[in-house]
Amino acid sequence: MPEHQYLRLVSDILEKGDQRNDRTGVGTLSLFGAMMRFDLSNGQIPILTTKKLSYRLAIREMLWFLSGDTNIKPLVEQGVSIWTDWPLAHYQAETGEKLTKKEFEARILDNDDFARRWGDLGPVYGRQWRRWQGSDGQVYDQIATLIETLKTNPSSRRMLFHGWNVAELKDMALPPCHMVYQYHVTSDGRLNSLLYQRSADVFLGLPFNLVGAAALQAMLADQAGLALGDLVWTGGDVHIYRNHIEQMKEQLSRTPRGFPTLQLKSHPDSITGYTIDDFAVTGYDPYPPIKGAVAV
Repeated sequence: MPEHQYLRLVSDILEKGDQRNDRTGVGTLSLFGAMMRFDLSNGQIPILTTKKLSYRLAIREMLWFLSGDTNIKPLVEQGVSIWTDWPLAHYQAETGEKLTKKEFEARILDNDDFARRWGDLGPVYGRQWRRWQGSDGQVYDQIATLIETLKTNPSSRRMLFHGWNVAELKDMALPPCHMVYQYHVTSDGRLNSLLYQRSADVFLGLPFNLVGAAALQAMLADQAGLALGDLVWTGGDVHIYRNHIEQMKEQLSRTPRGFPTLQLKSHPDSITGYTIDDFAVTGYDPYPPIKGAVAV
């Protein structure tokens, strides 16, 4: 089962991880440098089965990135709360008002001025992917350039995009964790991808990142008229937060099942034309969910 790669990584971190203090104050067990490879050519998508994953949230997040938006309001409108903790923490620190997450999201939905002021995350993923501001004054759409190159020069070794814009890191609510995506087209027309993730929260973040990367690869292949190949994931600081250790041990006790399959139901004119309803996932048979708190 390809999911064994993930479980081996978890086991390695629990056995050999360096105990480290971190920015959040929670603390981690950390390894430096890891890799996993998933074959997507048969339609399988790496949605973990050893705990139930809300994979549609991960796909919605990827569609939000591709839209170029940096405000959480479109996510909250779809019931996606995975980015709310950061602007909420900023709001509480700045104003002293201890709104709950639900109260904060209600204000985001009900008040456009409030959403513009407190719901924006700064120049995070969508801004860098679709509207990178160059020192020459031009704005660069890395995704559009990638798709054009996939179509016209698929043997290029320059088919990549990234989000680590040094000049704007200070203005981001959270600097990009999944920061570099590179693509490779085989001679028989299969699209491979490699994702480098500088920082990977193995319990909560990494499972979402794998789904998002696979969904993105499927959309890019569809736009460029290519078949799917491998998704290669590589991580830098790969860690388990100390308040997730027992959850990870529980997950390790479960025997993985086969990954589900993904099929795109439409072929829009552009990569921004996909909606969540275009992603048909079948055969997903997970264990029950395991909950854990986000470290902000």
